[in-house]
Amino acid sequence: MRAVFLDYQTFSPSLDLSTLKQVVDKLDLHATTAPEQVLQRSENNEIILSNKVVLDSKTLKKLPHLKLICITATGINNVDIGAARELGIAVTNVSGYAKNSVAQYVFAQLLAYYSQVEDHNNNTRDGKWQTSDTFCMHGKGSDELTGKSIGIIGYGVLGSKVATIARAFDMQVLVAERPNALTIRKGRVAFEQVVAQADIISLHCPQTAETENLFNEAVFKMMKSSALLINTARGALINNYDLLAALNNNHLACAILDVLEQEPPPKDHILLAAQSTKLKITAHIAWASQQAQQALLNLVAGNISAFKQGRRTNRVD
Repeated sequence: MRAVFLDYQTFSPSLDLSTLKQVVDKLDLHATTAPEQVLQRSENNEIILSNKVVLDSKTLKKLPHLKLICITATGINNVDIGAARELGIAVTNVSGYAKNSVAQYVFAQLLAYYSQVEDHNNNTRDGKWQTSDTFCMHGKGSDELTGKSIGIIGYGVLGSKVATIARAFDMQVLVAERPNALTIRKGRVAFEQVVAQADIISLHCPQTAETENLFNEAVFKMMKSSALLINTARGALINNYDLLAALNNNHLACAILDVLEQEPPPKDHILLAAQSTKLKITAHIAWASQQAQQALLNLVAGNISAFKQGRRTNRVD
């Protein structure tokens, strides 16, 4: 079977593609693919690999040879699943590959923030320690994670891994129930209670109609003014205007974002333009350790192999 990868540049160039090449007859790689290029690059292929390239109903109807779409991510919103189902095109995704990478990112950021790593490094780099009157230069000090409460919003593979590491730091883990839930499941805490009590809130839930703008003015006002919010899930979970107002009005101490609602963001994005010292933004890299990326591509190869054998592995159609 012939396959085309429409946006291979979303992955590191150093990855090993051998598992993919073993399960297809030919694999064409394209760094990126513009909307007007999709048909030309896909028309002779039976398999399409796509991370973020949109495959809508109009496009799929013009690809009679297409048998399988491999989404090289967990989110499936870039493919018209209903149209694929009607056309008899199988669709797969992947999940679980980034739990270690995301959890490591979360705690790398938390440790840097509470240990004031950058400040202490700068004190030596800038020659301040060398002229100190005492052996220890406290600078901005440091604070321990032990004893702090962390609220986990979204308790799937990623959220549960963060919780496991948090417990190793002797933190109090608060697993949030769904907002506005009528009943609280065992081991969960009401969403509003988590928001009000947590020193740290870590977002790991999917973006749905119910979770878009979940963190808005009303929720920020519930939070501790000393709280830290970290988002490695989806940018649209947070209302940008309300977040910036909360930071500016001292309703929130810090926000660390690895995702925005538009990626890549425009140069004049409200959060980037703000240049707030209480706001840290990285370029959607929490998922992307070398190991996680390799695991993802190996899972995609497994999906292709399963499809060829008639098994419905990781099918979303």
